[in-house]
Amino acid sequence: MSHAASRKVIYAALLGNLCIAVTKFIAAFITGSSAMLSEGIHSTVDTGNQVLLLYGIQRSKRPSDEMFPFGYGKEIYFWSFVVAILIFALGAGVSIYEGVHRLSHPGAIKNPAVSYWVLAISFVFEGGSWLFALREFSRVKGRRGYLEAVHRGKNPPMFMVLFEDSAATLGLVIAFFGVWLGHRTGNMAYDGWASILIGVILGFTAFWLAYETKSLLIGESALPEVVRGIRELAGRIPEIEHVNEVLTLHMGPEDVLVNLSVDFNDAITAERVERVIADLDREIKTAFPVVKRVFIEAEARRYSGK
Repeated sequence: MSHAASRKVIYAALLGNLCIAVTKFIAAFITGSSAMLSEGIHSTVDTGNQVLLLYGIQRSKRPSDEMFPFGYGKEIYFWSFVVAILIFALGAGVSIYEGVHRLSHPGAIKNPAVSYWVLAISFVFEGGSWLFALREFSRVKGRRGYLEAVHRGKNPPMFMVLFEDSAATLGLVIAFFGVWLGHRTGNMAYDGWASILIGVILGFTAFWLAYETKSLLIGESALPEVVRGIRELAGRIPEIEHVNEVLTLHMGPEDVLVNLSVDFNDAITAERVERVIADLDREIKTAFPVVKRVFIEAEARRYSGK
């Protein structure tokens, strides 16, 4: 998934969440609903998260320099991890706090019809953003299942927006039942428990997103099919007797570094080795456009440990 496609999804979610957040806070002020306030906080956090993801994408596009010779691609992984932490600290934490506060200090919900209208409108906007993110994610995941695609994905903003929108849509349903049950029964504990449940969902979402982005931040290899393809390309060259190891590292969603250790035929000249390296470098980058840098090391098999 390219940065341009990721930005489209993020902009769609940002616009929707910004409008929804303002509406929810107005409704929370009018009705006094804890669940509605939690939903407003949730949408505000999501809006801020999308701003951070856009900032991370922009920062990651900076060219390499003397201090960062491999570029700034990993910035998108850092800011994605920050977003996961913010979902937990602000979204989940404040929602659970508000729910506990409601249970300790119950109060009647005023003008519940306002909450219903706001939740219905929010569901339409949030559902539209979710469908857009799901469509884009489905387009790039190929034949892999959704969970596998998330686990193997190298572009966090795409699946982060999908996760956020999924949690937001589910949160709206929970908020509706919390407000409705509280209004119907007169027991405001339902509203408080709805807020706590929204917080738990956000906490789970944050934990999963942090787990998925952590490995990318540390340094995750390219997809197995890319590694296998590079090994096959090198193995087909007659001058290479053995491919010792293929080490890859994602420096960004579309920036893979490759370190290739091969055992050349002892009979070929140094000039021929140089030509083979140049040709192999070009073939790898042509076959796999995400590969931006290739380092090929000549190493005898008996010394390579392979």
